[in-house]
Amino acid sequence: MSTRQVVSRLAIAAGLAFSGFAIAGLADAATVEADKAAGRNPHELRICASNVEAPFSAPDSSGFEDRIAVVLAQAMGRKPVFVRSDQPGIYLVRDQLDKNNCDVVMGVDVGDERVLASKPYYRTGYVLVTKADRNITTGDWEDQQIKDQTRFAVRFYSPAETMLKRIGRFEDNAAYMYSLVNFKSRRNQWIQVPGDRIVTEVASGEADVGIAFAPEVARYVKSSSTPLRITVITKDIDRPNDTPIPMHYDQAVGVRKNDPELLKEINAALEKARPQIEQILTQEGIPLLEPNT
Repeated sequence: MSTRQVVSRLAIAAGLAFSGFAIAGLADAATVEADKAAGRNPHELRICASNVEAPFSAPDSSGFEDRIAVVLAQAMGRKPVFVRSDQPGIYLVRDQLDKNNCDVVMGVDVGDERVLASKPYYRTGYVLVTKADRNITTGDWEDQQIKDQTRFAVRFYSPAETMLKRIGRFEDNAAYMYSLVNFKSRRNQWIQVPGDRIVTEVASGEADVGIAFAPEVARYVKSSSTPLRITVITKDIDRPNDTPIPMHYDQAVGVRKNDPELLKEINAALEKARPQIEQILTQEGIPLLEPNT
């Protein structure tokens, strides 16, 4: 290779590097301007979080979504700042994100119309939780193995209620289900069965099957002293003349609809932090599926 060729290639490389820095600089400038317009510190990532959403989020930031949020902020070169509420997570978008009290909500469904959603950082689904020694291995909620069971621990307002109605077990389980929340009325208030309660009901033998979204129960299944089995549900809920209720969901980071620059920055950071995020999810015991993208 001639000296001229070497010099030429070095010049091209330098030019490309400069171009890359220039593009990155423009992107950073756009993000800084977006931060200023939103009235936030460009060196911080304000994370909307609930104090009552374990295992997703907790006051000491030990929730797995809290930990992922910290990894995300670090990949963005920002300081994670949790903006916490004592309300359940379903209110974070309306009462925190939309009011500009914070900038990101972790674990929204891809397609959530309330927000701009990032690329998915994991996909999982609803699961059946049973005692391991009972050898209930089906992932089909309509399988006879499931229909033959007597008592089911489920969360309210979830596809599990529809499943029980379909297999003729809802009425039989109504009194038991309400006992899990001390027979409080659901009228005009948000009442929910905690994930750890579902798991302990199965482990103790009070319930034959627990049905929940995997992240709600995975931690407790993994730590149970009674060997339990967690099986991803494979069959959606078909609804004649309506769209099916899916059992698998892509999870993403949500930002305000007028915050596309922040979304771009988040998408780049998610790709950068993917190994760390997957490690957290694996440690949590969440069964992971291929993203539906």
